[in-house]
Amino acid sequence: QVQLVESGGGLVQAGDSLRLSCAASGRSFGIYASGWFRQAPGKAREFVALITQSGGFAIYADSVKGRFTISRDNSKNMVYLQMNSLKPEDTAVYYCAADSEFGSRDPSRYDYWGQGTQVTVST
Repeated sequence: QVQLVESGGGLVQAGDSLRLSCAASGRSFGIYASGWFRQAPGKAREFVALITQSGGFAIYADSVKGRFTISRDNSKNMVYLQMNSLKPEDTAVYYCAADSEFGSRDPSRYDYWGQGTQVTVST
């Protein structure tokens, strides 16, 4: 079992930055690929980024590429999402997820989820 807790969300203005954190507890977090997803009201959960177990490889959604950076620190059981140049369309609840295999853009492939943290970007 892995428990995930996100933090770092908030209300910011367009162009600002935020760093989301995901704290993991339970089994060794280093065996899991990690992903960030987001869900806006009335929309499906959307892939944002994923990072492999070692942290050596990451994939991003086209909508955030060049603005967001995913990283992890397995010694601290932490995953981060640095979000720069935020836009109003980035407004959503952001979720951290863990996958015991390779990670995926498909949220159904993930084994564990956090409760989410709200990010609101105003104009």
